[in-house]
Amino acid sequence: MELQALADKIREGNIRAIGKGITLIESRKPEHAERAARLLELLLPHAGQSLRVGITGVPGVGKSTFIESFGSYLTEQGHKVAVLAVDPSSQISGGSILGDKTRMEELSRNPRAFIRPSPAGDTLGGVARRTRETMLLCEAAGYDVVIVETVGVGQSETTVASMVDFFMLLQLATAGDELQGIKKGVMELADAILINKADIDRAKTELARRQYENALHILRPKSRNWAVPVQTVSALNHEGVPEVWEMLSRFRRTMKESGEFDGNRRRQSVDWMWSLVMDDLKQLFLQHNDVQGMFPQVQEAVSRGITTPSVAARRLLNVFRR
Repeated sequence: MELQALADKIREGNIRAIGKGITLIESRKPEHAERAARLLELLLPHAGQSLRVGITGVPGVGKSTFIESFGSYLTEQGHKVAVLAVDPSSQISGGSILGDKTRMEELSRNPRAFIRPSPAGDTLGGVARRTRETMLLCEAAGYDVVIVETVGVGQSETTVASMVDFFMLLQLATAGDELQGIKKGVMELADAILINKADIDRAKTELARRQYENALHILRPKSRNWAVPVQTVSALNHEGVPEVWEMLSRFRRTMKESGEFDGNRRRQSVDWMWSLVMDDLKQLFLQHNDVQGMFPQVQEAVSRGITTPSVAARRLLNVFRR
């Protein structure tokens, strides 16, 4: 299919075309990279109108259940929702482990929703390499809310927080230790904290809510225009879900009025450019013939303590510069 025709079908919301476009973007084949870049150029003028929401939380917190409940609510309100669920990858087969479509059965059948599980592969932080480009494609296809679900481990939170407008941290109040999820680094990234499974023990949930609010007071505010709220939800029973959307709408309105919303988007675009530059430079370095010839020997020397990592790095870089 010609790229212009593919772009037109994506803008019409054709699911097969959207899937084909994302497959092209995610491809690691060099011959596909130029076509993917051209496709994104065609779609870019029609992108950028969605609200980008990142969601994280420890395994078992109910991220998929919440996304299904939240996504279903939004589609009922007339929105189109895209879910980019970054799956952990099997180190053996390289395939996705969790299989998000099986975890969001109801939403995956919804004609106003689109779910794309992407194996994280070897990308730093477990975030699929082309998630940002996929977001643009979904926006051009008319999805006005794009949700990025993280693996919930490692550095994925930091990576996702750098590509979304709003970063949501899901926590539990019934895991034994009410403060089990209070990690300064992750909480500083959050624009809201949601305590899920509130129906299991409402007294514990209320206690946890107060504790999280107190913890937020000692952290440096992420934004001078937005106080991070702590809300309780029961995704399974659809409790508190409308209030989450009201909170997101309030956030967008407040940040737009202050100019911070558009400022963050501009900064993220520049960060994205540098991320791609560094990624491509790494590939060029590793594909260099002389580097490939020397790399196994140098790596072995480092692992055996014969040479230091800094000396080894300089040797490889000197070969690359020739």
